[in-house]
Amino acid sequence: MELPLDRIPSPAYVVDLGRLKKNLETLDSVQRRSGAKIILALKGFAMFSVFPLIKQYLPGVTSSSLNETLLGSEEFGGEVHVYAPAYRDSEIDQLLERASHITFNSFSQWKRFKNKALTAAGKVQFGLRINPEYSEAPVDLYNPCAPCSRFGMKRSQFEGEDLEGLTGLHFHTLCEQGADALERTLERVRDKFGDILKQMQWINFGGGHHITKAGYDTDLLVKLIQQMQSEYDLEVYLEPGEAIALDTGGLVGSALDIFENGKEIALLDLSATAHMPDVLEMPYRPVIQGAGYPDEKAYTYRLGGLTCLAGDVIGDYSFDEPLEVGSKMVFLDMAHYTMVKNTTFNGVDLPSIVTYDPETDTVKVERQFGYPDYRDRLS
Repeated sequence: MELPLDRIPSPAYVVDLGRLKKNLETLDSVQRRSGAKIILALKGFAMFSVFPLIKQYLPGVTSSSLNETLLGSEEFGGEVHVYAPAYRDSEIDQLLERASHITFNSFSQWKRFKNKALTAAGKVQFGLRINPEYSEAPVDLYNPCAPCSRFGMKRSQFEGEDLEGLTGLHFHTLCEQGADALERTLERVRDKFGDILKQMQWINFGGGHHITKAGYDTDLLVKLIQQMQSEYDLEVYLEPGEAIALDTGGLVGSALDIFENGKEIALLDLSATAHMPDVLEMPYRPVIQGAGYPDEKAYTYRLGGLTCLAGDVIGDYSFDEPLEVGSKMVFLDMAHYTMVKNTTFNGVDLPSIVTYDPETDTVKVERQFGYPDYRDRLS
């Protein structure tokens, strides 16, 4: 990712519009070849300043809360799908006004809101999340089919239930995975829910599809979609968040201080826990452009965050040249699950949000943050 760092504030999330467009073209190719609809999962990427570009390719969004629903409705338009583990009485009316599809997590939730929901039938379609009891999610934190899962209904829970008013099923079992994992999941879905699918009009394959990752088998994905369409006469939806923004963004940070304590330590103007929380939650080691593993290059540093959390450590990296106060670096693939999850813990500023258009060499600061953003969320 070649960025004009001298024109970019630090810290900042920077989205490369050329890379974003490339991802969207890949997703649109899948849509055109398969007949499926791919919608943007706001839980993964909700940078609404780029919605005008995204909606040239994708027909809508999927949300997991009232706030995401409002954002999708107001800033994106098109289809607005909603799924949440549970809905509040105080929110259901607004959801019914804004959504095109609402998926319920349980029969008890569906029954609670069924009468009100059916008054909006025709304008809104309703579905139920299913648990196929199969997932290849590599990390337990992201396994929605783990024992005692809070997500969706097992096949045994359908016995004796009235499906009137429900027109679709939704499952989500993947996490950064390929079409081969989806194929094995669909085998379980067919085995357990085939008779139910014959009564439905649509199915949502959920998210976690790494469609825009190099090497992803889009031919297999298209085949799987077409099989479900043919077998059950269903409209098929996919709702990736990461695939839209994969490899489109970087997090630019700068060194604030460098000192020695058993090893060279560089403190940055950003934070793992506040600005890229998956580094600690997954956990994983983010890639820094031009940097290597410890001792791979001439100068090795432990990169630490700006907060007072003892574990706010990004990792150990090596560089060709020694770092200095003010040295800038780019953490790669930092568009998805960063802006949507970041915090002002310890009062640290949120990174600016920036776009870069490589065709015109244009840097645009979409948003900068300061003290009011920290203060106003606390009281």
